[in-house]
Amino acid sequence: MTSNAPPKLAAKKPEIRPADPRFSSGPTKKRPGWSFTALEGAALGRSHRSKLGKAKLKEAIDRTRALLEVPADFKIAIVPASDTGAVEMAMWSMLGERPVDVFAWESFGEEWVTDAKALKIDAALHVGRPYGALPDFSKARRHADIIFTQNGTTAGAKIPNFDWIAADREGITINDCTSAAFAQPIDWSKSDVVTYSWQKVMGGEAAHGMIILSPRAVARLESYTPDRPLPKIFRMTKKGKLDAELFEGATINTPSLLATEDYLDTLKWGESIGGLKALHARADANAKVLYDWAAKTPWIAPLAEDPRTWSNTGVCLAITDARVAALDDDGKAAFAKKLNDLLEKEGVAVDAANYRSAPPGLRIWCGATIEKSDVEALIPWIEWAFATCVSDLT
Repeated sequence: MTSNAPPKLAAKKPEIRPADPRFSSGPTKKRPGWSFTALEGAALGRSHRSKLGKAKLKEAIDRTRALLEVPADFKIAIVPASDTGAVEMAMWSMLGERPVDVFAWESFGEEWVTDAKALKIDAALHVGRPYGALPDFSKARRHADIIFTQNGTTAGAKIPNFDWIAADREGITINDCTSAAFAQPIDWSKSDVVTYSWQKVMGGEAAHGMIILSPRAVARLESYTPDRPLPKIFRMTKKGKLDAELFEGATINTPSLLATEDYLDTLKWGESIGGLKALHARADANAKVLYDWAAKTPWIAPLAEDPRTWSNTGVCLAITDARVAALDDDGKAAFAKKLNDLLEKEGVAVDAANYRSAPPGLRIWCGATIEKSDVEALIPWIEWAFATCVSDLT
């Protein structure tokens, strides 16, 4: 017989709530103080080829260079299809000249493994398992091209450094940097292609990606023609030379000038709070709140075991309580869902559940647009929700 009794509450609900419950890992929360008035200067109804439209796109590129501290001799372009489109563009256009080492340890990085196979590239696949564990980077070959994800959004693990990439390498490196850009240092001397999307650390809108090319990457584009047809949206050269206009804001397809205005707004915000150093510090401080709490809480732990690899953006936490661990896989997933549903019902954390293919738990975004006070206010609610859910197991 099914009981209609309300769930047992093991603790009193906290009194203080996060001012903003949005902890989604993408699209992420808008910058503090954002409102629709930030979009009032958008070039709506104008062609992206118009003088005004091109100026907006060029400004987005120039402000990106300044805020992200991109070297002057690197090229920057706005591309379609978010970070995924940017990585695909690099893979289709540049790979095949030499062997490739693909390093993956989370859901999106594994997509590049799939694509390498589909492109019939001579690729060695290095996959970290279980979730949160990194692959063996010592297997990176000096003569090979390298594809890696700087920060694993669905595993909560980042690379601890760039030391494993040879300074005198012969190949190029493709750094899928979408949840690291603006939150973690990028070693530009070890990153030939850097990609990210507007929707991550800076809280911009989805659908647009960025691709940043080193002189070595440009040389590859101009010296190597892959033995495959390239879709129009992947073409970065014309008559064997880099398409310079693309890197001045002449986008391949029509971008949203409304989204562009929003990206400009968040770049200006980043500049106003102290630039890249300040953005890094905000993400670090937010993540530290969760890791410090997990260190003294017996029933939860970071999904990544090595503290050197803990992400400061998408913080992934696994439930380690023995009562939950005793459940089968479906039971663990149901427990995590119930916990997250409680947080969402109370309006204290939305979109904070683990990624669908990751182990059951929490994934709490801590990027620069999140306020530390909201992370601090969330913790008592997680404790309350856990106590409530686990009381139903006893």
